[in-house]
Amino acid sequence: MSEKRFSREHEWVELDGDIAIIGITEYAVGELGDIIYVELPEIGTRVEAGEKLAVVESVKAASDVYAPVGGVVDEVNEELAEESALLNEDPEGSAWIAKVRISDPAEFETLMTRAEYDAYLKEAGH
Repeated sequence: MSEKRFSREHEWVELDGDIAIIGITEYAVGELGDIIYVELPEIGTRVEAGEKLAVVESVKAASDVYAPVGGVVDEVNEELAEESALLNEDPEGSAWIAKVRISDPAEFETLMTRAEYDAYLKEAGH
C-alpha cells in the first residue's frame, strides 16, 4: 500500500496498484456528526475527478462525497450499506467507501500529503 493523499473536500485516497481506495477523513466525519446512511456508487460507474461519487447522510445533513481521482468504480464497501455507523468508528481505515480503477495515476500525485492536509485544516481554522 502507498501513502494516503487527501482532497480539499476531505476525501482520502490510497493506491493499491491501479486501484484507488477512497473514503472520507476523520475531520469530515467529525463535521457531519453521527452518520446514519451512505449512498454507495454503482459498480461499473465511470467518475471523473471532482464528480460526485457517493452521498453520506448524518443527523445534521447530507453531504456529497467527490471522487478525488477519476476512473471506474470497481468495488463498493457493502458493509456501509448495512452498517453506516462504521464510518463514525474508522473513517480512514475499514470504512472506505469505494475502490476505483484509476484512469490517470498522475491525479493521485496532485492531492495533498498528510502533512499538507493537516496544514490546510490548520490554515482554514479547523
